[in-house]
Formats: sequence, structure tokens, C-alpha cells
Amino acid sequence: MAVAKTVEFRPKRIRKVTVVCAVGLVAVFTAVGLLLGDTPTGVIFRVSDQIAMVCLGVLLACGVLLLGRPRVRADAEGVEVRNVVTASRYSWQDVLHVSFPDGASWARLELPDDEYVSVMAVQAVDREHAVAAVRALRELHKAATAR
Repeated sequence: MAVAKTVEFRPKRIRKVTVVCAVGLVAVFTAVGLLLGDTPTGVIFRVSDQIAMVCLGVLLACGVLLLGRPRVRADAEGVEVRNVVTASRYSWQDVLHVSFPDGASWARLELPDDEYVSVMAVQAVDREHAVAAVRALRELHKAATAR
């Protein structure tokens, strides 16, 4: 009996960019929050305003980090696609094929009735990593639907 092969892919480049951006946002908003004070314009910033500025930076950083959340995990039974906000699992029997259209930013699962699901974890900017991911997904799909 063969061991079921499971593959998991996450975007590489966007994850690095989101971490750098999130750290930058927190740093900038913290610096601005700390530098807030009395101004020559007569506006008075209180400690609560400074804390709110830092919290705003943290919230924005969390939002940016969501862009690095996508993941695709597949095994012999099906594929689970987690994009920025949503997550879904599809049986290989429900997937017509795995495609990466010319000019597309990410791969997709073609479903019946001209529907498709974007696989944001497999991004064109990741080049070889994206090619390996699509090949692995196609291999699993082919093995599952050949039965």
C-alpha cells in the first residue's frame, strides 16, 4: 500500500513583502505616535491619541499580513484552497483541471459549469515555485481521476 502524498504550497515573494511592509507600518505609526505632542497650531494630542496611532499601525499591519495567508494543500482525495479570507475544500472528482492561464497572476481550479476557484497560493511572481506547484497539483489530479 502506497503512502498518500500530500503537498502544500504557499506564496514565497508576497509573504516576504508583507512581513517587511507590516514591520514598516508598525515602526512608522509608532514613531508618529511617539512624536505627537503639542504643536504650534494649538492642537493638543493626548496619550490616548498616541496609543490610538500605534494601534492603528498594528491593525494596518495585520491587514497587510492577510495577503500572505493563502495556501493550497492537496492529497489523493482532494484539494484545500485557502485564499486571503476564504477557505474551501474540493474533491478531485469536482475539479475538471488545474490551469494557469497566460497573463494570470495565479493558478486556478477549473470547476463544472464554467466556474473556477483562484489559487492565490500559486502566484506567477514565484516562477519556478509556481511551476512546481502546478505540476504537483496536476499530478495528484491525474492520479485521482484515473481511478
